[in-house]
Amino acid sequence: MTPVAGQTITTPAEGLIAGEVKVPASGVDIPAYRAMPQTGGPFPIILVGHEIFGVHEYIKDICRRFARLGYFAIAPDLFARRGDAAAEPNADRLYLRIVLKTPDSEVISDLDATLAFAKSTGSADAARAAMTGFCWGGRMVWLYCAHNPALRAGVAWYGPLSLGAAPLQPANPPDIVPALKVPILAMYGALDRLIPLGQIEAMKAKLAAAGAESRIVVYNDAGHAFFSDYRPNYMPADGAASWAEATGWLKAHGV
Repeated sequence: MTPVAGQTITTPAEGLIAGEVKVPASGVDIPAYRAMPQTGGPFPIILVGHEIFGVHEYIKDICRRFARLGYFAIAPDLFARRGDAAAEPNADRLYLRIVLKTPDSEVISDLDATLAFAKSTGSADAARAAMTGFCWGGRMVWLYCAHNPALRAGVAWYGPLSLGAAPLQPANPPDIVPALKVPILAMYGALDRLIPLGQIEAMKAKLAAAGAESRIVVYNDAGHAFFSDYRPNYMPADGAASWAEATGWLKAHGV
């Protein structure tokens, strides 16, 4: 199912500067959605990693939710070079033609460029930067936090832990644990059929063995995408609890 504009939660843009921007990245300008308070700053930065569906209305709303808490929130379209993921009606075609053809190395480079863009605006404080993400974007939280130790924190919602190695996606989150210097809060549903509980428990054990500060929270009655309020598997209580966990984690780590 490719999402459309309708959603359960709608965060107004009043009092915010919110809208489309262009991020210079590796010779091209990639589209992004940016939201921040109308006055004040510089604001802490939150990079928002989208699902496989791209930067659609739900992801834009996430940016506005963070902006209302005082963040410079920006969601770059990390599939932009391959097409418009938000406009692809067929999920299988989307995955094969866009997602699998997007190299992890390119995504990481584009996230670097997005941070540089945010800093260049004068409205964002690059010394207080974090990343969050959902599903595919949650996976990229793990990988980007291993790449960029300057981040203060990461928050990953149900990021896949084992997609299988591929030439363009050579590493899975468990592979990067030894390199991880950024504390990540990762949240999963125990009933997630895409990310089995055994994988989650194995990741917990690997983090513990490495002495990592990162933490995994499992919601026992939730499945995949339990925070995604536009989808039928949305769990309001677990969604609210995970949002409180996420914002608390960011504040505790100086973001």
